[in-house]
Amino acid sequence: MTDSINYSSLIDSGMRSVVREVLRQASQKGLPRDHHFYVSFNTTFPGVRVSETIRSKYPKEMTIVLQHQFWDFKVEEQQFQVTLSFSGVPEKLVIPYAALTAFADPSVKFGLQFQPVDAPDFSQDNISTTEDVDGAAVPSEEDGGSAEVISLDAFRKK
Repeated sequence: MTDSINYSSLIDSGMRSVVREVLRQASQKGLPRDHHFYVSFNTTFPGVRVSETIRSKYPKEMTIVLQHQFWDFKVEEQQFQVTLSFSGVPEKLVIPYAALTAFADPSVKFGLQFQPVDAPDFSQDNISTTEDVDGAAVPSEEDGGSAEVISLDAFRKK
């Protein structure tokens, strides 16, 4: 029996590294010009932290937009965290890169889709929600204080 090289997995890992680096640059320098990001992720993946309110609205997958109104943006080696306003309510999200399903920057017509990652063996009891995390006050957005969750179908190749 011979081992084979899993190129698909290596490429997927490399693409997640690209997203991490793009987010790192944005966290340090801000978003240049018209750049903005659509980030889709599996809400049930171990390590994803969202409030129960958000999880009940998006039980499988969610897309967030990082453009004008986001706070407490921290990019780490295995995950990133950001606070967004949903209907005027601040919500802190923690998203492991392994939970990503898609990433897009429509300003330059760039998009990536990811293969599902085998989840580490965590029980649901070990996953916290944002109620466990101190949230910072978030200013209301100019458009009425709500975050928009959109579908990435328009950016996906058919």
